[in-house]
Amino acid sequence: MSDRTRPAGPRHLATAVLAVACLAAAAACAPGPSGGSPKSAAKSNASPVSTDPATAGKVTLTEWDQNTDTGTNASTAALNKAFMEKYPNVTIKRVSRSFSDLKTTLKLALSSDSPPDVVQANQGYPDMGAFVKAGLLQPVDRYAKAYGWNTAFPSQLLDLNKFSPDGKTWKTGSLYGVSQTGEIVGVFYNRAKLKSLGLTAPSTLAQFETALAKAKSSGLLPISYGDSDKSPGIHIFGVVQAATGGKDEVRKLVFDDGGAKWTDAGTVKAGQTLRDWATKGYLSPGFNGQSGDQAAAAFAQGKSLFLVDGTWQAATLAPKMGKNAGFTALSPSAGASPLTQGGEGLAWAVTSKSEHPDVAAAYINFLVDQNGMRASADNGNLPALPPADYKPAAGTVQADVLDQWKAVSQKDGLLPYLDYTTPTFYDTLTAAIQELTAGQLTPQKFGETLQSDYSSFQQSK
Repeated sequence: MSDRTRPAGPRHLATAVLAVACLAAAAACAPGPSGGSPKSAAKSNASPVSTDPATAGKVTLTEWDQNTDTGTNASTAALNKAFMEKYPNVTIKRVSRSFSDLKTTLKLALSSDSPPDVVQANQGYPDMGAFVKAGLLQPVDRYAKAYGWNTAFPSQLLDLNKFSPDGKTWKTGSLYGVSQTGEIVGVFYNRAKLKSLGLTAPSTLAQFETALAKAKSSGLLPISYGDSDKSPGIHIFGVVQAATGGKDEVRKLVFDDGGAKWTDAGTVKAGQTLRDWATKGYLSPGFNGQSGDQAAAAFAQGKSLFLVDGTWQAATLAPKMGKNAGFTALSPSAGASPLTQGGEGLAWAVTSKSEHPDVAAAYINFLVDQNGMRASADNGNLPALPPADYKPAAGTVQADVLDQWKAVSQKDGLLPYLDYTTPTFYDTLTAAIQELTAGQLTPQKFGETLQSDYSSFQQSK
């Protein structure tokens, strides 16, 4: 969920194959196209693909994204401008909103008489699966073949953007989009403050908790945290659950592989750990009334030791903190490989009612080809397919991000975002985390709430 902002995550085969492939290689309504229908879109899927937008005549292309962070906003704006300069006949109208705003408005926009042509759709059942089931997105398999997405992206990343036509089965069937960015969730730290406490960057959950206790006893806020926009809760809980539950448990829960429940010891322990952090004052005062952006700003201003968030924050923190910003991913124990949520950013998808699907697909390709990946990297983001010569300066947070991405992905440590689990899990999980950290739910009741949602979905399939 990139900022996730939104977030995204891997499949259970996020192995060295994924790493090698990856490392080598919203919404106030805006005017959009009118007319069209899922049926007409289906017919167009059988027609030849035109890969030259210059031959399309005068076109207005409306795109909706959640790229509000500094780096993703800059790269999207730059690429939109470059696309229009290359194809003067195309005008791009952009609507950019936060991840939470996009989640609450996008389905209504897609169902309207004037939907956008291109959207960023969050993977999993709550968004992409629901959109596919409602016939609001069109398959892009023919575009994947025309532009070589099938070979450029590893199958594990492509599978995250696949659904059966009825939206009931994830990671199989037709392809409904491709992603521009890679991402993992981890711990940003203030190098100077860490050094002043006589500490080094934590590499395990136990070391992290030791640092939290020392920061608190020294009068320093341990973690900048704001959860009024809900998604930050998924990220911080996911980091803890990865360590307490382990990768097999998390993958079984999210991917419906069976043999795991949300009331299992690992998940309940993660809930207890997060609640303890809130009780001990390790989190920002009034955190459920503050946003994730406010938390990131406070961390950048030196008001805390840590920020638990996704790599999409690196481009925002770097200009404000310079080399004082660091990033790490946590391991369950000393000597173990790091485990954390991550994989890829929201998928760029073509809507079913778009009157210009070929132009929409060409635009998406412009974002995800090597030039697009380079633009993303140049603006401080982690590309889903980093160019071979991409090497951030040593000692920077971007260098840390790339190193940790390699460490996690090459050693099978990428875990899926938890909100992928069921069509209603985002709402259930985010509300439960707020109640847990506020002391309104016990860790056991927290797990039972999640299991109830999970079981209801399984029974309905």
